[in-house]
Amino acid sequence: MTGLRVLVVDDERPALDELTYLLGADDRVGEVIACQSATDGLRILREREVDCVFLDIQMPGLTGLELAEVLGRFKQPPPVVFVTAHEQHAVDAFDLHAVDYVLKPVRPERLAEAVRRVLGGTAPPPAATDTQVAVERGGVTRFVDRGDITHVEAQGDYARLHTTGGDSYLVRVPLTTLEEDWAEAGFHRIHRSLLVALAHVTEVRNDAGRTSVVVGDGTELPVSRRHTRALRDVLVRRARAGG
Repeated sequence: MTGLRVLVVDDERPALDELTYLLGADDRVGEVIACQSATDGLRILREREVDCVFLDIQMPGLTGLELAEVLGRFKQPPPVVFVTAHEQHAVDAFDLHAVDYVLKPVRPERLAEAVRRVLGGTAPPPAATDTQVAVERGGVTRFVDRGDITHVEAQGDYARLHTTGGDSYLVRVPLTTLEEDWAEAGFHRIHRSLLVALAHVTEVRNDAGRTSVVVGDGTELPVSRRHTRALRDVLVRRARAGG
């Protein structure tokens, strides 16, 4: 095995040097090609074949997301791993079919996991187990108790989990899937883009014909008209059942 030929693109020299060093130290990587702009990266990709691209997102001129869009039109697009300090771009990144999304500062073990995903040897961690949810933040996989989740917000084909501590986590699972999988755990659809954990609902408010609920941390969530009656019915049933 000759190892992966990897292209690294990052406009910040220290970050580029670190990523180049860490990837070069991985036995599964045979060659690392580095450049400081997406334009230069595109030129290299047109001249040479690579096995994967590790790509920063926010760069002057052509951004990493824009370069990934161009690569998606290649006859055989190389796998892309985004390496960035900005978590908010995760949805856009996975919409572009990125293999992985690694947050800076990069941890060697997290980068090694990204290489494993490029090689296809290890699938991403499951979005949910029976009582816990595997989430990634700061390059670390954590397990959040589902009982601590107050509500879930749709973000494209992904979902953002909001917890009692005020933290939120993005997972690569559609809201409709969580609605089906977590129904028995007391998660109820209240809006086309929202699920609420009934156990965390402390108030139901009505104002000028508009309904909303308040969850334990004080967050007020809108309830659409089509879901209002069903929500009231399920809350009444829970109250009669003692929870």
